[in-house]
Amino acid sequence: MAAEQKEYVNSLARYNRIKPLTNAIFSIYFIIFAIICVAPVVFTAIISISAEESIRVNGYSFTPSAFSLDAYSYLWTNREPISMAFFNSIFNTVVGVVLGLFLTSSMGYALSRQEYVLRRFFTLFIFIPMLFGGGLVASYLINTQLLMLKNTRWALILPLCVSSFNIVIMRTFFQTGTPDAILESAEIDGASQYRIYFGIVIPISKPVFATIGLFLTFAFWNDWFQASLYLSSDHFKLFPLQYVLVSIQKNLDFMVKNQQYLSTAGGTANLPAESARMAMVMVIVLPIAMAYPYFQKYFISGLTIGAVKG
Repeated sequence: MAAEQKEYVNSLARYNRIKPLTNAIFSIYFIIFAIICVAPVVFTAIISISAEESIRVNGYSFTPSAFSLDAYSYLWTNREPISMAFFNSIFNTVVGVVLGLFLTSSMGYALSRQEYVLRRFFTLFIFIPMLFGGGLVASYLINTQLLMLKNTRWALILPLCVSSFNIVIMRTFFQTGTPDAILESAEIDGASQYRIYFGIVIPISKPVFATIGLFLTFAFWNDWFQASLYLSSDHFKLFPLQYVLVSIQKNLDFMVKNQQYLSTAGGTANLPAESARMAMVMVIVLPIAMAYPYFQKYFISGLTIGAVKG
């Protein structure tokens, strides 16, 4: 019996073995794919430290003729509004992600429960906006006239917290990835729905929380449109980083294009227009790139949580 089992295991290992040629092909493919993904970031970083004259003469290049930190020096001269905007973006992102995860997951969990009476009604209620949007004018009037969010920090947070797409993802995960046996056992033991949600559902649902959290992080960190809609120019202390950098880039482009009229101000001909644009990209990308490994950890660890043994 043991010999037959050993032979069976050896036969499976033989079928699962990857040939050296196949392994080499896959390795080369993934190396090329990784280079394609990393190359634009490296290229952007090189351009951000390239001299403006080198870009003007030779264009964008991996090997510029001269290097310069003028772009970062220019951003450093605007460090006060940038640092304030950086804090605003971090605050909006952290608060928005936490609030968005709570609202999205709680509604998704309620819709996933078969015993919830209004489950079909609210499922249809959140599905309709995925097909027909109310439009920008309607959302603007609701946020400014009904909710009175204009010129407040909440105008940058609440409109992005919940989306129908994220709720559907949460509901589907709770229906398929949350073991009914565990929830039924908790209900038999007398646990309330709040206890089940906070004590059982959230700990075993880390993959979907990490996924939706990553979506929300990208949305809040990269958002500048809400500020242009709901914030007036005299509320500059609430401006997020993206909005401030876009404004700086517009002012920089204006000065470079009209340098013949601004020559009396001095120094406009040497403004790092192209390299500053890439330096702004690096300022925006680096924080979000540093946050991704945190979410990736939960992608991996959460996949092994929540098994049910029969």
